[in-house]
Amino acid sequence: MARAPAPPRAWQRMLSGRRLDLLDPSPLDVEIEDIAHGLARVARWNGQTHGPHIFSVAQHSILVERLFAQAGESSARWRLMALLHDAPEYVIGDIISPFKAAVGDAYKSVEARILGAIHLRFSLPVTLPAPLVKRIKSADRAAAFIEATHLAGFSVKEAESIFGACPFDPRMVEPLLAPAPSQEAESRFLEAFRALEDEAAGKAEA
Repeated sequence: MARAPAPPRAWQRMLSGRRLDLLDPSPLDVEIEDIAHGLARVARWNGQTHGPHIFSVAQHSILVERLFAQAGESSARWRLMALLHDAPEYVIGDIISPFKAAVGDAYKSVEARILGAIHLRFSLPVTLPAPLVKRIKSADRAAAFIEATHLAGFSVKEAESIFGACPFDPRMVEPLLAPAPSQEAESRFLEAFRALEDEAAGKAEA
């Protein structure tokens, strides 16, 4: 009698040695160094940006966190969740919006499970408060607008038709828009994460 075929592999091995199961991700298999390493090597806009280097998801994440912080008073924990909003992309990559529209919502459940495991790993809530979700999405759209017009060749009119008007002056974040080598982007992401984590821990102890 023929054996049933083995189920397809659903885990990815990380450089840390962890194996993250995409279908049933465990917080114990999540390491911030793996996240930073992966996000620094994932290109925003499918790499269709100006400059000698990609503009990475790690850089985008820092940009979103800065815009989120500038939009109003926020705790370090909320800013940390803004920084990690695209963290699952260290495993699944940056699925651009046009492709999401083409394939539908099938990817969302996988993405949500991975993000939930990441939040648990760093003692953050799995379910985010609605006001926080709204503010992160607003900062994310603003970051997309700024990236589109400064890096990806969009006109302001075209970007406004897709992302809406940007409520921020892009000059405030101009230093964050220079595409960086992957090692530099990785280091910047880790530095931002650790600063926010330390600040959050300090306030929790106070």
